Order: sequence, then C-alpha cells, then structure tokens
Amino acid sequence: MTRILILQGHPDPAEGHFDHALADAYREGAERAGLAVDTFPIAQRDFPLLRSQAEFLDETVPPAILEAQELIEVANHLMLIYPLWMGDMPALVKGFLEQVFRPSFVGDGDMNQLRHTRLKGRSVRIVVTMGMPAPIYRWFYRAHSLKSLERNVFRFCGLGPVRHTLIGQSGGDDASRTRWLEKMRALGAEAK
Repeated sequence: MTRILILQGHPDPAEGHFDHALADAYREGAERAGLAVDTFPIAQRDFPLLRSQAEFLDETVPPAILEAQELIEVANHLMLIYPLWMGDMPALVKGFLEQVFRPSFVGDGDMNQLRHTRLKGRSVRIVVTMGMPAPIYRWFYRAHSLKSLERNVFRFCGLGPVRHTLIGQSGGDDASRTRWLEKMRALGAEAK
C-alpha cells in the first residue's frame, strides 16, 4: 500500500494558513483514494539547529527528528509544503532538513558520496506558496532555492522523482484558491 508523509513546513505553529488548507486537501484526496497518510507539522516539534559538523555527524538524534525519520522510512512518497520567505524556505524548514538527512540516516555515514541510495524509491512533491506571481519566481529569480532543495537535498539523499508545484500570490482570489485546493486533492489521490 502506498503511504504518504506530509511535511507541513509553515513555520507558524498555529493552523489556519493557506498552506495548512492545501496540505489538508492533499491528505483528503489521498485518503479518498485509499492511501495511508501521516502528517508531520514541523513547527509543532521541538529540535535544535545544528551548529557544527560534529553535531551533524553525531549519532545522537533528537526525539522529534527520530519520529520524522521513522515516518520517512515507511513512506513511499513525501510531500513538503512551505511558504517562500526571503526567496527561500523558512529557516525552520532548513534546520529540520539538516537534522533529518544526516549521514547516519541517508547512507553509510560518508557524505562525500555523489549520491546516496538508502532512501531510493521514494518520490517527492514540493509545494511552495508565495506572495509574488509564480512565473516571476520561476523565470526572473530562476527558482534558485527550489532547484537547490531538489538537487542538493532530496536527489542527493536518493529520493526521486522530485516534482514541484508553485502557488503564487498566496493562491489568489477565492476562486483561484478553490482551484488550488482541488488540484491538491487530485495530486494527493495520485500520490504525486
């Protein structure tokens, strides 16, 4: 059975943002299709930021990060959603990814490899919401931070295929938001 893990990356622990509605719609679509879904709300978990290479390589992993790693291990598909902040993912999401994808989790502990294969076979959908129109981010800013996330985190750790959805102007008006919610339901049902 396909199992999906939704990584809710909105840094505000209070729910009610459009990112939360999008993730809920994705979950609804997946569950209607008979897929198993887990959600990990990053902002509601406590973990420190890594501050040295020694911490990154250390086997001691905080409980919240162990929980996320266990959910990733049983998932076939990951969906990460976050708002674009200052042209990139929020610092909380970056700190979370640094904690989760440590060498001890993604491979044999050697981060000098070109690519790891332990997590191979898991697909990823990245959903990024933003205030600017999505084409401006994609074409003018060249989606630099998104490309870096795809290549330097997910693909480096063996995950793929990696797909993305860019939602500009925070979803637009009510009709546009409704269309985005329906699109998320459809993507969830397909585990894409």
